[in-house]
Amino acid sequence: MKKIIIFLLPVVLLASCVDSLDDYNINEKKATVVPPATLFSNSLKGLADVLTTPSVNTNNFRLYVQYWSTTTYLDEPRYNLTARPIPQAMWQALYRDVISDLTESRKILTADALLSPAIKNNQLAQLEIVEVYAWSVLLNTFGNIPYTEAMNPENPLPKYDDAKTVYDAILVRLDAALGMITPASAGFTAGDLIYKGDMAKWSKFGNSLKLKLAMIIADVDAAKAKTLVAAAAPNVFTANADKAAFPYIGTPPNYNPIAQNLNILYSTRQDYVGASTLINPLNALNDPRRASFFTTTADGKYVGGNYGFLNTYANFSKVAPKIIEPTLEGLFMDYAEVEFFLAEAVERGFITSGTAASHYNAGITSSILYWGGTAADATTYLAQPLVAYATAKGDYKEKIGSQKWIALYNRGYEAWVEWRRLDYPKLLPPTGGSAPAGLAIPVRLIYPINEQTLNPANRETAAGAIGGDLAITKLWWDKQ
Repeated sequence: MKKIIIFLLPVVLLASCVDSLDDYNINEKKATVVPPATLFSNSLKGLADVLTTPSVNTNNFRLYVQYWSTTTYLDEPRYNLTARPIPQAMWQALYRDVISDLTESRKILTADALLSPAIKNNQLAQLEIVEVYAWSVLLNTFGNIPYTEAMNPENPLPKYDDAKTVYDAILVRLDAALGMITPASAGFTAGDLIYKGDMAKWSKFGNSLKLKLAMIIADVDAAKAKTLVAAAAPNVFTANADKAAFPYIGTPPNYNPIAQNLNILYSTRQDYVGASTLINPLNALNDPRRASFFTTTADGKYVGGNYGFLNTYANFSKVAPKIIEPTLEGLFMDYAEVEFFLAEAVERGFITSGTAASHYNAGITSSILYWGGTAADATTYLAQPLVAYATAKGDYKEKIGSQKWIALYNRGYEAWVEWRRLDYPKLLPPTGGSAPAGLAIPVRLIYPINEQTLNPANRETAAGAIGGDLAITKLWWDKQ
């Protein structure tokens, strides 16, 4: 009996130290409080992943702009948006993962009374710039979206807001964020996987994003676009080193998702080859970026597969080793993209600094240098009559649109936005043979199936407001 009492005594004493049995049910290895910097880092990776991945379940934009073609599966290059949960995956990644992390990070950061005002404002500005970027992706993908009632766990059925109204709102937020930046003070440092807390570079990124968002609305509100562009242009990227890029590392799960899907170290699938739609123009121009974009076939040539039809993997150029490297960075924005925007801004009369040709040349040159070419390569390339701004085919939209499409290779989402906006190059859906009649390249993604089942009334109202929840329904800024 004495032994039993001695055994039970520690148990009684231990039990007296807790309020309830719930105190035992604590996972000490799972954090209950997350620092705002960690949430910020996670949002950056989530945004980079959804824009970079070639997963057919999430991101098929490289197929829509005809950089790649498939070997076996035809649903994706023939624009089937319901065979896989593609819209749902993108919607969920942005709302649930990216914007949710940023919202929570802001809440924790705002409540921190010990942080210096300058550093806090810089960190809030970083969060806002990334969140504006994420909202812009949702807006430019779907049209009307939940915004004012979004991110509220007490409202599982948020209404959809008018896309133009939300677009105007995020532009206001972006301006406010830029006004909060003190370049001499730090922002997030270790948690900032893009610029390590360099707020001067964040200011350039924010202004470059402002330039981009302004140019997207140039066809529907030229006056507003001109004002925004004129304010942003003096403060944008000025060199390749300014780029906003996510630094993937060489080991899972933080490697580039292209490697996850295409690199033989991680996958044996042979789903993609280069599309003739891109490779043929590259060949015609003897483009110095070809070796960085694609491999050659057995006879040393660059050969593209037939877009939207079955292709034998061994017969065509594959995605180049540089693209499938686990450590290849994921680009949010780069200098080449900015220079093409500036070339267009000159043509539209929005700015007077430089000429359209000089900005166009800078865009092409910076792209060639980024992909490993030399200044001499760029000079030779630009000297060709089909490339030189004065003699290249078409009006400024065709000249800029065609070269920007090449420069945006491996950034399928951004290329899709620019193709819809500039209407160049002239891409056609698969026709003839086994291709169904009436195919059309999507100009938006349809709303996720989950929204149709869980939030049907609000989704139906949104669909009616934009002209129908169809992949062929043009967004409010796509007027050409």
